[in-house]
Amino acid sequence: MTSPARRPAGVLALVAAVAGALVAVVLGFLTFGAQATVAPDGVPVAVAAPPEIAQRIAAHGGGQLSWTVTTPADARKLLEDKKVYGVLELAPGPSATVVTSGAVNPAGTQVAQQALTGAATALAGAPKQEVLHPVSLAGRVAPLAASALAWIGALVAGLALTQLAKRTGRTVGAGARFLQVTGIGVLVTAVVAGFFALWDSALPLDAGVLGFVFLAATAFAALQAGLLRLLGLRAMAVLGPLYLVAPAVAGQVPELLNPAYRALLWSWTPFRFSTEGLRSLLQGVPGAPDVTTGLWMLGALLAAGLLVTLWPGASARQEAEPHLADRVVEVGVH
Repeated sequence: MTSPARRPAGVLALVAAVAGALVAVVLGFLTFGAQATVAPDGVPVAVAAPPEIAQRIAAHGGGQLSWTVTTPADARKLLEDKKVYGVLELAPGPSATVVTSGAVNPAGTQVAQQALTGAATALAGAPKQEVLHPVSLAGRVAPLAASALAWIGALVAGLALTQLAKRTGRTVGAGARFLQVTGIGVLVTAVVAGFFALWDSALPLDAGVLGFVFLAATAFAALQAGLLRLLGLRAMAVLGPLYLVAPAVAGQVPELLNPAYRALLWSWTPFRFSTEGLRSLLQGVPGAPDVTTGLWMLGALLAAGLLVTLWPGASARQEAEPHLADRVVEVGVH
């Protein structure tokens, strides 16, 4: 069989071109494809109005909206629990109020606000706008930014440890791997806290927020460390593209994504659990369901990652990698 070094340059160039095209396909699918196919489909909203008016409103929007007809108190409770993205309140008069929340994903809030405003205007003129848990621009950006920074910070730390071990020919033990995971958790939490203070001094930096960021950072670090331990640098083929999912998919709500992206990417990406849970904590809604979900999911990722990272017998192949990487194998004389 012809070795790669002896193959014609034209063949190598063709292989390189195919590799580049495959990377473009992956990037296009993970990033621009998700953004290019965004369209509302069953966006959940609520209306609180007299029954005859509510039924007329519920016919507005076709399949783009999913209406819940309820009382004003229950509608606001649904909004607090982030089960709807906006509420339309209609009182006799007629007068209308569109209620949204800063604790809800801004992509979903924008679609709901536009649709509800249009429906209210058609019936009662321009509505009043009310925002529960008002949010600044920095507050909208911060949850996703923290998740992305935690992922990329942990990724660079894990990659650096793997490369340093290969270059020095040292075996990385369980203690060093655990130190790396906890160390990146502490340092990334400090970095995120610093950015939050810089971007908007009103953002809370209490124990709940910092603890959640620390959990996300250590969960990401443990997951990445486990994959790097099992696969070596080949894990980058998985971990690198996952970073691209953060802004393209986790920043959206599922009702705006193409069903294929919703099922194949959004349904499992760890970024959405950290992003939405942190959003609720930053906006003072610690009782929102996505906080509990985020704690469970990130806790499970941390436990699974630490199990793989620290398991005594799982790294026999990796312990030999520093020698294999340099194509040098020590032979003992017996």
